[in-house]
Amino acid sequence: MTETSGARPKIGFVSLGCPKNLVDSEVMMGLLHSAGGELTANAEDAEILVVNTCSFIDSAKQESVNTILEMVQHKQANGGRAQRLIVAGCLVERYRDEIRKNIPEVDAVVGTGELEAILNAAGLAPKPLAQPDSPFNILTQSQQHSLAARAHSAVQQHSRPEDSAPQLQIEQHAVPSRPEGDLRQQQGRFSRDAWDGATAALPEYLYSDETPRILATPSSSAYIKIAEGCDHPCSFCIIPQLRGKFRSRRLSSIVSEAEKLIAQGVREITLIGQDTTCYGEDLGLTDGLAQLLEALAALPDLKWLRFLYTYPNKVTTRLLETMAKHDNIAKYLDIPLQHASASVLKTMKRGGNAKIFLDLIEKARRIVPDIVVRTSFIVGFPGETEEDYKELEAFIKAAKIDWLGVFTYSDEEGAKAFNLPAETKVPERTIQSRRRKLMKLQQKISAKAKAEWVGREVDLLVEGESEETELLWEGRTIQHAPEIDGKVFINDFGPYEELVPGTFYRAEITESHDYDVVARIIE
Repeated sequence: MTETSGARPKIGFVSLGCPKNLVDSEVMMGLLHSAGGELTANAEDAEILVVNTCSFIDSAKQESVNTILEMVQHKQANGGRAQRLIVAGCLVERYRDEIRKNIPEVDAVVGTGELEAILNAAGLAPKPLAQPDSPFNILTQSQQHSLAARAHSAVQQHSRPEDSAPQLQIEQHAVPSRPEGDLRQQQGRFSRDAWDGATAALPEYLYSDETPRILATPSSSAYIKIAEGCDHPCSFCIIPQLRGKFRSRRLSSIVSEAEKLIAQGVREITLIGQDTTCYGEDLGLTDGLAQLLEALAALPDLKWLRFLYTYPNKVTTRLLETMAKHDNIAKYLDIPLQHASASVLKTMKRGGNAKIFLDLIEKARRIVPDIVVRTSFIVGFPGETEEDYKELEAFIKAAKIDWLGVFTYSDEEGAKAFNLPAETKVPERTIQSRRRKLMKLQQKISAKAKAEWVGREVDLLVEGESEETELLWEGRTIQHAPEIDGKVFINDFGPYEELVPGTFYRAEITESHDYDVVARIIE
């Protein structure tokens, strides 16, 4: 990279994919900023361009490649202002050598477990460790392990008395893992031997509360990644190969990060991980997510707390009771079921069936009054018959899911399902037809449910002017997760001449549509 006469190099960042990827981007932005980089929202102004990629399904890979090529154009244009292009994230784990070979304009690649390498890739040197009260304190991977010594008091402070002793003992382990993950590794679950250029070592990186982050979300909301990686054997998914074995962050580190975010004005925290319900198992905790929620719910000034991406057989009674107990924990259960047919779920290596899932949803609704349930399904999985599809359709009618997404099966090389016999693969036309039918069914279910919202008074987090029209503003209730659920449109500011984005208001729902509702501010 050409030096910039001692000036802070301007860095443009593009983050693709899920919120988990967004947190990685925020960490890399924090590292770059703390090392002297200046972040810019305009690619035309950037001297260094970073694309954090997604590689989950074909459409995500294509979006990643298209974005990289777009940044190549920025690098070649503007008189050569952009001097360096860095590609990071999941696409790097999967196609490291192919990216270098086929897009020579890419100057460096950074995998999912190499976030700290973004500094070297950008030609920046890490600053010396700052004082403890500094928001920009770079913590290397080896230094993270030294946190165990000071984690003692924080763990005791935020855990139940009966949990303190065993948790302290586990906090002293350097690289914990789950027996399930160790077994799956022996069975070849994480093998990347066939991937061109993939490193032999699986990602092991975990950021901490002392790792600098630059939030890319609105100032009132933030994600916290509580764990990384995944040990589950789902045959349609390559995330374990991309992200490594499941590993939890220390409870004390998560609580400390939440406290810092709240001190900065964050009032809504969403906990994320590949499977949040496995949280703490590698640290020796029982019902670790429930323990974490208890600790976070007690923090002053935290108004909304939710968690996403749960696994069906990991949703415990204690977890549901913890949700019901605290007003600031969202009565919101995000539980991707993937299918309802036992035969399809068996081939997916998920397990379960329609009855088990209906019983779970009934239990959640019984223990947590007014809970909303979000799930997602895959249609067209290899071997899915018309009977399997009809079983899924019947399940959706019976379950009356509040928020539902339907995805078409994507044949991913490296996933176990990719190698299923060709005759089991469902025609694309059939897949698309089944998806359309399910979404039409859900539209009717949702419209009926949203009609029941009319007349309710709710707390509303106002986000700003609607992207659809200047005549409306948008907001969310605690039962709307950021970006993925329906919207609350605001057409009446009530006693206010104008609203302040990032502020909570009391509102009344005045009308409903298929997935969205309209509200007026009342106070």
